[in-house]
Amino acid sequence: MLMKSLTRAAVLAAPLLMLAACSSSPKNEEGNYATISPNQFINANYKAADALLQQLSGKLVADKPLIVATVVNIDALDQTTTLGRLVSEQVSTRMAQGGLSMLEMKLRNSVYLKRNQGELMLTREIGEVATSHNAQAIVVGSYAETSDMVFINIKVIQPNTNFVLAGHDYVLAKEAIVRSMLQR
Repeated sequence: MLMKSLTRAAVLAAPLLMLAACSSSPKNEEGNYATISPNQFINANYKAADALLQQLSGKLVADKPLIVATVVNIDALDQTTTLGRLVSEQVSTRMAQGGLSMLEMKLRNSVYLKRNQGELMLTREIGEVATSHNAQAIVVGSYAETSDMVFINIKVIQPNTNFVLAGHDYVLAKEAIVRSMLQR
């Protein structure tokens, strides 16, 4: 009889124990772009944007936007890859998260867009584009690749003077993901 009572108690208690275990387990936070992937690429680009934001503190006005040009291959300034386009996108996103007004150039039809390349701006075009979009600064950048690394340089320049307001250099290991984004 005692055995039967213990078995019955165990059967009745099991669901309660499972419910209690579920309620004390930490809940999974909803994933976002930054937390889902521990990939060095995202972290490095966000750190670069954070460094630019810190350097720009007090140098910009709140009511004028910034433009981000596509990060280009330093050996061919009119060419880029998925890597260059994605670096530009992630830096722009992070700077917007930091409170700056970022102008999305893909929605403008008056900017030179090279097919399959993105928003490419050469020095002679920067002043024109910034003036027509009332931009106070433009984020530009380049990358250079070696056999095992990619060196990236990002700068925020004042278009009417070409003065560098902020800059950051960083390096990515040429792991599989980075290597795949460099393929043309």
